[in-house]
Amino acid sequence: MSKPSLSLFLPAWNEEDYVELAVARAVKVLDRLSDDWELLIINDASTDRTRVIAEGLAAKDGRIRVITHEVNQKLGGAMKTGFAHSTKDVVVYSDMDLPFDLNELERALHLLDYLEADMICAFRFDRTSEGPKRIVYSFVYNALIRSLFDVHVKDINFSFKVVHRRVLEAVELKSQGSFIDAELVIKAIKKGFRVFQMGVDYFPRTRGISTLASPSVILKMVRELAALRGETKNPGTPVCPVRLPPSVKPLASKRAS
Repeated sequence: MSKPSLSLFLPAWNEEDYVELAVARAVKVLDRLSDDWELLIINDASTDRTRVIAEGLAAKDGRIRVITHEVNQKLGGAMKTGFAHSTKDVVVYSDMDLPFDLNELERALHLLDYLEADMICAFRFDRTSEGPKRIVYSFVYNALIRSLFDVHVKDINFSFKVVHRRVLEAVELKSQGSFIDAELVIKAIKKGFRVFQMGVDYFPRTRGISTLASPSVILKMVRELAALRGETKNPGTPVCPVRLPPSVKPLASKRAS
């Protein structure tokens, strides 16, 4: 397999504790996997030292770019900025706290090539460290996605997706909040792209505070879910995964024309 050109972007809102660590790990992995890569830090109007640290890192390495929102645009806005400014053939994103080992990217790229896939979505093998409340939220949310859109996904909001540029050129993302992960996967599958899952070990945040389970975030996700459901009243034929090794789960088998 030839080395792909890679864009990796990291949304960041008040992530001063993680920026240097995440960038150091990302550069090490990207250098090994590609001869043509870029790393984008999407600074979503941080009020701490995130911007200063990120711009300092970018000044030392021309392959690192910082894009700053002057007004906070939430996760959906940050991700849309990341996708829009990525220039390489394969686009990858992760939360800044790196909830998975970035070395797993090598396996994801292998699967993208071997399975002739258009997108690889990761799911967490074990989420018990998150606590019962977030596990329940996630279970209900994933069940809603399966029921309303016939998209059979274990962990649709997990922040490790590897996306070929052809997918991004074919779908329009509208979400401003955390529903954007689901919107991306649902629209890709509805367009006929080949989407597969793979399992990874999960490493919970050890610094800072996650806001993804806050009532306002959940309410926005529900509203955007309802809006997309309105756009896709006919969810189509359910996607039935074929049998593969436990850590690799397909979501669709029809390739876009």
